[in-house]
Amino acid sequence: MTTTIGIPEASTVAPRVYGQFIDGMMTEPSGDFIDRYAPGTGRLVARYSNGTVADIERAIAAARRAFDEGPWPHLSGMERARALLRVAEAMRDNKEHLARIEAEEVGKPIRMARGDVDGSAGLFEFAAAMAMAMHGDVHTTTLGDDFTALVAREPAGVAGLVTPWNFPLLLLAQKLPFAIGAGCTTVAKPASVTAGTTLEMGRLLNEAGVPAGVYNVVTGGGGTVGRILTESHDVDMISFTGSTEVGRLVIEASKGNLKRVSMELGGKSANIVFDDADLQDAIDGVMFGIYFNTGECCVSGSRLLVQESIADTFLDALVDRVRRLRVGQPLDDDAELGAIVHAEHMGKILEYVDVARQDGFRILTGGDRLTGGIYDGGLFLAPTIIDDVQPTSRVFQEEIFGPVLAVTRFRDTDDAIRLANDVEYGLANSVWTKNIDRALQVARSVRSGTVWVNTTIDGAPQLPGGGIRASGFGREMGQAGFDEFTQLKTIQIRSGKRSPYFKG
Repeated sequence: MTTTIGIPEASTVAPRVYGQFIDGMMTEPSGDFIDRYAPGTGRLVARYSNGTVADIERAIAAARRAFDEGPWPHLSGMERARALLRVAEAMRDNKEHLARIEAEEVGKPIRMARGDVDGSAGLFEFAAAMAMAMHGDVHTTTLGDDFTALVAREPAGVAGLVTPWNFPLLLLAQKLPFAIGAGCTTVAKPASVTAGTTLEMGRLLNEAGVPAGVYNVVTGGGGTVGRILTESHDVDMISFTGSTEVGRLVIEASKGNLKRVSMELGGKSANIVFDDADLQDAIDGVMFGIYFNTGECCVSGSRLLVQESIADTFLDALVDRVRRLRVGQPLDDDAELGAIVHAEHMGKILEYVDVARQDGFRILTGGDRLTGGIYDGGLFLAPTIIDDVQPTSRVFQEEIFGPVLAVTRFRDTDDAIRLANDVEYGLANSVWTKNIDRALQVARSVRSGTVWVNTTIDGAPQLPGGGIRASGFGREMGQAGFDEFTQLKTIQIRSGKRSPYFKG
């Protein structure tokens, strides 16, 4: 049995073929494959073994054994850090290989894929620093001179890492090095359509000296592999990135052993442009916010809230810039937008554009699939801007996850804050203004885990990211992201002779 994802096309180039990565070894590929056709060309580029119940149970058992009996949780933070640094170096040495896999499988421009590899290596390096600095607390005077208390920080156990298709390597790197840096062992379940770099990381961790069982990967559908991973009593925590809808299912499945869950879910972020902003900076930022990674990004600035007094001028300039964007083949160094990940998702995006037309909103540019020439055989969509979008509409409220910008005009600061908060999500928002009082007022008033001022989709490994409301809970990156994979244990010690409590 074979599952086809993409557009089949005959090719003489042999695809990459993978088994599962379990207990330090790649298994033999099964006869039941998930075939991945590149969204940019329709060429078969990878075949993934469709994971079985036995596969995921073996992976969980390997991780459980490596945590309960293996050396990894008991190594010093320095030793774990050295391994993470070796992995980061190997990632940089293999940058072109990893970037090509990401570009082919996701459809993203290769220059962005290279940036993903560099960013992922940086996350391993930062997590190494966290591993070296991992510590607890000592309390010596809390209840008198004869009382000492230790608050130990320990690894949380076996962590299930569930990642989506839009940033396969980068989102894995927001979890994996923090988990194993803290001393956890892991089972990764990547998206079925973009599993290549997650599997390739098994080889790099092996070469870096990470013991067998610390990192395991099982590919396959969420209904089998994902369900068993989230339900298993041998898994202590789940770190999930994906849609809000699936996130709710993960929470439900995790109830069996009350495992901890960290959820980074959907978003409907706003780019809020005031009339005192640097308009050229804001135009560039709005474009980056929605068209980076072809709009397939959970923190995409998919809503443009622009002040009425500058809206027409701003949109004229924005449309002119957007029409000059280069949509191209993912492996073309000059491409600025790539292909949509698969046909089903393309259909979903175009459905939202149709809804906008039916609602009477204005399509200022784009809105159609690109065909002919380099676009034949692939899934390409013109970058799109929809004006006059009303707050009650689906286009305003729902996550489209593509290169589609919904524009709504606002009167004043209070109106902008109201519109920004008028969705169920709370992942990120951006504010463009040169008025520091206004910037701080809006930043503190919009309900989201991240707020950018005069920038967007920016950050560093030291800074935690995550959402509130329907965008989830928990944090990735930074000290908070490291702490997600740890647990605290309080040890209380009395010295000297005990004073009797009972008189008899």
